[in-house]
Amino acid sequence: MASVDLETIIDGDGHVFEDALAISGHLPPGYKERGPFPLGRLFPPLDHLHSAHISTAPPGSFEPTGPEGWKDFMRDAAIDSTVLYPTSALSYGKIASIEYAVAVTRAYNDWLYHDYLQNDPRFKGMALIPMQDPAAAVKELRRVVEDLGMCGAMLPSTGLKAHLGSREYWPIYAEAERLGACIGIHGGCHSGLGFDDMNVYPAVHGLGHPFGQMISFSGILLNGIYDRFPGIRVGFLEGGVSWLLLCIERLQESYATHIPFDPAEQFLKLADGENVADYIIRQMHEGRIFVGCEGGEFSLPYAIKVCGPEAFMYSSDFPHEVNRASVRAEIQEVLESEEMSSTDKEAVLSKNATRFYKVQPVG
Repeated sequence: MASVDLETIIDGDGHVFEDALAISGHLPPGYKERGPFPLGRLFPPLDHLHSAHISTAPPGSFEPTGPEGWKDFMRDAAIDSTVLYPTSALSYGKIASIEYAVAVTRAYNDWLYHDYLQNDPRFKGMALIPMQDPAAAVKELRRVVEDLGMCGAMLPSTGLKAHLGSREYWPIYAEAERLGACIGIHGGCHSGLGFDDMNVYPAVHGLGHPFGQMISFSGILLNGIYDRFPGIRVGFLEGGVSWLLLCIERLQESYATHIPFDPAEQFLKLADGENVADYIIRQMHEGRIFVGCEGGEFSLPYAIKVCGPEAFMYSSDFPHEVNRASVRAEIQEVLESEEMSSTDKEAVLSKNATRFYKVQPVG
């Protein structure tokens, strides 16, 4: 029997705090001379909901963190590698100027490469690509993977003009498949989902991420992306795992009772005797669907029981609304769980991240 590694931990979803001055320095001529720009000029606000409230975060969360702070955190939490996503730039899909979106995403990618990826090989990068111009997004995806060694690209779950299964984005999935790169869907912008007048922020934060993921997941799934691009790997991050169970149950029933007319044969293709739930779980087993999870989710063992362990990746979300103690506690919860096997725990803590991002921990 093969040995099980419960010591290696790969963080499938960490975050950087963007350095506006440094990113401005990577802007192309014509833009660079007009800077440097503050973050609010580089990227739109996430929404009107994140700022206009007062709440108390856990001590030590949202602490200013650069590359050195990240290395200290990884040492304290015994994390071997982390895959880095943005913070303010989670809103990049809302940039209205197409040319500016091309310039800013490229500058962000160059900054992430120079300040993090070249700083320490334990840092892995997910790029931003200008979805406002799919042809330019394809070109930038190729550049960041082939020239900068990034794992793939992050797409926003909300903020774009079309859902992520839309035909205009198919060339991006085709290029990701060709490159062997992954696509990470990440939330962060919660306006337009029914929360715009919500007066208590935890409802927005708690439900905004999974709602955005459910919409993105359904658009990609039902529009046949996994059949059209069988080599694609798509991860859905920071929404927990419970939304997936809801989608499996609801989409199975709805697709069976409202079978779409599909004369162009462009929607998902069920195998003989297969229902939508079977189809989703098959995509997970075959390495096309991945889901970020945290250590303290009580639905995680049940999701593994329903779907198998192949899709779920531990994600710290550091340095957002967590601190070093809470991250250590979440990892320990996975290790001490009596509802997951040792191979399940290995899959969650490291193995699935290596499959999704195609990275190995650095010794």
